[in-house]
Amino acid sequence: MERSPFRSYYLHPRFWLLWFGLGLLWLIVQLPYPLLLRLGRAVGLLLYRFGAERRAIARRNLELAFPQLSEAELTHLLKENFASMGIAFFEMAMSWWWAKPRLAKLAHVEGLEHLRQAQAEGQGVILMALHFTTLEIGASLLGQLHTIDGMYRQHDNAVFDFVQRRGRERHNLDATAVEREDVRTMLKVLRAGRAIWYAPDQDYGRRQSIFVPLFGVPAATVTATTKFARLGRARVIPFTQERLADGSGYRLVIHPPLADFPGESEEADCLRINRWIEEKLTEHPEQYLWCHRRYKTRPEGEPRLYQPSK
Repeated sequence: MERSPFRSYYLHPRFWLLWFGLGLLWLIVQLPYPLLLRLGRAVGLLLYRFGAERRAIARRNLELAFPQLSEAELTHLLKENFASMGIAFFEMAMSWWWAKPRLAKLAHVEGLEHLRQAQAEGQGVILMALHFTTLEIGASLLGQLHTIDGMYRQHDNAVFDFVQRRGRERHNLDATAVEREDVRTMLKVLRAGRAIWYAPDQDYGRRQSIFVPLFGVPAATVTATTKFARLGRARVIPFTQERLADGSGYRLVIHPPLADFPGESEEADCLRINRWIEEKLTEHPEQYLWCHRRYKTRPEGEPRLYQPSK
C-alpha cells in the first residue's frame, strides 16, 4: 500500500522546534529500557502534579468504574495511572525508532494462531483493542509478527502526523494507517482478508452510538463494530497487551474470535463488548487511558458527569 511521502514543506522553519524536540526524544530513547521506565514514571508524576483537568477526568472515571475503592486506594491508582501515561510517552518513541530486533525482545505473545488461521482462510479480522497506555508499543510488537493495518486520526500538525504514520507503518512492509473516518477503505481492507486494529471503547457522540451500561453507567457505545463485521464479512478477534511488572517487556494476547458475532442485535453486541471491556480494564486498571471523557455523551435528561472545562 502507498506510504506517506516526505514533503519539502516539512522543512519549513515553522516546524524546526518540533524537529528539534523529536530529535531530542530520539536520543533519549536510546537509553536502556529500565532507565526509560523510571524516566517515564517521573514524567507521569509531573503530569499528575500539573495536569489538573486530565487528573479530574481520570479520577471521575475511576470513581464511576470502581466505587468500592477507598480515597487512599483511589489516589494510589490514579498516581499509578499517570505514571503509566508517562511511560507510554517513551514507549511511543521506542516503537517508532528502536531497531526492530531490540524491540522484538520485549514481546511475549500468546494466541497468534488465531490471526494466522484467519489469514490462511482469507478471512478479514477486526482486531478489537482497547486504549491502554501500551497501545502504541503493543501494536508495533504485534506488527512485527503479523501484518496489521491500523485506524488512526490525522494529527493537526503535518510533521507530527508524518512521523507518527511512518513510525506505525514501518513494522510491516505492506501495512498502512487508515483514517478513522475512511469507512470505504476499512471495508476494502477487511474484504481483502487483512487484519485491522480497531478500538470501540471511546465516546464518539450520539449519532453513531447507542447507550448500554459500562461499569453500571449508561455509556454511548459505537455500533460500528457490528456494522464493520457484517459489511466487511470479518471476524472480531479481541487483542490486549500489558506492561509486565518485572520489567521484562509486554504480554500480548490475541484472544479467540468472538463466537456468533454479530449477534441478534446491535444492542446485544454493544453490551457484550462493554462486558469484555469491563473485564479487561479490571485486570490492569492502572494501564488504561482513563483521562478520556468516556461518559461525556449522556442520555436525554441525565446530568453531566464531568465538570465543565475551564
